[in-house]
Amino acid sequence: MQEATDVSALLTELGRGDRSAGDRLLPLLYAELRTLAARSMRRERRSHTWQTTDLVHEAWLKLADERKTTVEDRTHFLALAAQAVRRVLVDHARRRAASIRGGNWHRVTLDGVELGAGNEPLDVLALDGLLEKLGELDERQARVVEMRFFAGLSIEQTAQALAVSPGTVKGDWFMARAFLRRELGGARET
Repeated sequence: MQEATDVSALLTELGRGDRSAGDRLLPLLYAELRTLAARSMRRERRSHTWQTTDLVHEAWLKLADERKTTVEDRTHFLALAAQAVRRVLVDHARRRAASIRGGNWHRVTLDGVELGAGNEPLDVLALDGLLEKLGELDERQARVVEMRFFAGLSIEQTAQALAVSPGTVKGDWFMARAFLRRELGGARET
């Protein structure tokens, strides 16, 4: 219980601009960040040049660079961490694609999205594009996918982070997966 209080207090201090709070916060949340990053790295190609630790550190740097973001609690922090992991992986994929002119993009599968039809690999840039497109249609649905897929948050944790009911998250998750299935199906048919 004390650690939860410490995390909450440090998140509040960090939100107020106390940069040293981040240094004290990282050890308390490192295991969760590592789990989140490991989940994302399992979806990457086997020859990926990064290790889980690299992704944790890059995501932490992105989070630390967000000066205007107020973090409410641990779940909200994990939701923000999911966004940071996504941005880091997408940035890395873009740099790699640019350096080799589009070949061998980072491959991930959408196992958690249950796409059916073999769950063929999908590159992280395509996933990012689909999430951007979904975000234009329904921002909350895109956030639900991001939190569930990248952070591995439960329905309840996602609901807490978005300040909505679990039923709303279930509906958004259902609709978002349908959107992704439709878009991926159309991409495979062309």
